[in-house]
Amino acid sequence: MTGSTAFQQKFGFRRDEVTLANWRTAPFNRWAFQNVAEIVPSVVQTYGQAQDETPADPAGILDREVASLDGTPTVRAFLERTHSDALAVMRRGEFVADWQAPHTRFGTPHLAFSISKSLTAIVAGILEGDGLLDPEAPVVTYVPEAANSAYGDATVRHVLDMTVSLDFEEAYLDPESVFARYRQAMLWNPGGNGESLLDLLCDLKRLPGLHGAVFRYRSPNSDMLGIIVERASGQRVCDLMRERLWEPLGIRGTVAVTVDRRGYARTAGGVSISPRDLARVGEMMRQGGIAGGKRIVAESWIRDTTTAGSRDAWLVGDFVNLLPEGRYRNKWYQSGKGWFCGIGIHGQWVVVDPATETVVVKMASQPEPVDDDMDRENVAFFEWLFTAA
Repeated sequence: MTGSTAFQQKFGFRRDEVTLANWRTAPFNRWAFQNVAEIVPSVVQTYGQAQDETPADPAGILDREVASLDGTPTVRAFLERTHSDALAVMRRGEFVADWQAPHTRFGTPHLAFSISKSLTAIVAGILEGDGLLDPEAPVVTYVPEAANSAYGDATVRHVLDMTVSLDFEEAYLDPESVFARYRQAMLWNPGGNGESLLDLLCDLKRLPGLHGAVFRYRSPNSDMLGIIVERASGQRVCDLMRERLWEPLGIRGTVAVTVDRRGYARTAGGVSISPRDLARVGEMMRQGGIAGGKRIVAESWIRDTTTAGSRDAWLVGDFVNLLPEGRYRNKWYQSGKGWFCGIGIHGQWVVVDPATETVVVKMASQPEPVDDDMDRENVAFFEWLFTAA
């Protein structure tokens, strides 16, 4: 059997059928989300051999019935039905369940999409603890080029909490939108005019309302945060993540981050990481900023991330139907029920429940970027899993 034949049998299509124009669409995303660095320029850093670990399921979680989910008799069946690629579950710091789809290799990094925002905000918290970043400072303190953009009178706090009054729509499927231009600037789509991420960010316009009043989920805010982090630290984001997050956490696998033509990291959605390594991030958050006995980020930053945030801004914002009791702070979602999470399109989740000492990572290649019904099913599944695990 040739390599191309084996690839086609595993994924259902040929490798040469995957292009920059279609890599986020089904069925090609099943492979592409685990191999982004072959498609988009990326910084790739390897820390160990994630495949040397052994998948776990000592309590037989994967074969349990999930009665609360219609038409899904077992955990395995639910994962298959929701286009999942991998699952990792931790309880009290130990892995208690791992699952991979047939097209997924255990330990392979997977594109986390907007969970990248949550990871970048952790680094911002580390810099705040170092006295290098002031969340209440104007954005232009760090990025003076943004003075004539929507960020000209916004603060870093507005950026962190997605309350910038930004004239931009997350139009994932509209090829004629500013969002499509945004994806060209980050080199995720073909075409473009040589514009960098920073060029685009500094050209975005403001809405009339006050900053801070409405939770508006707008990805460019998180790319701006990445640039703020670089300016505040004097280091590239990828190097800072390696030195202050990945190495202290003791992650086992490979992390890749897509970059634009000028080397700016796509901190809004470009991080690929293995499910277990992402779970280790969640466990550090559950432990109040500590991992392996080491302080990674200040406990005060974790407490702020999981308890603060404007309830009023959330209630008039974009995601209130998914988490009616929620809030948003430092690019993490609060459920209002005690657990908190990071979320990425196409079905990426890292969920932390301090009450049951549980961390869940679910990675997927859902055909649609946003599927509200599936999001609600996922929330119900996680809440069941907190006690089942």
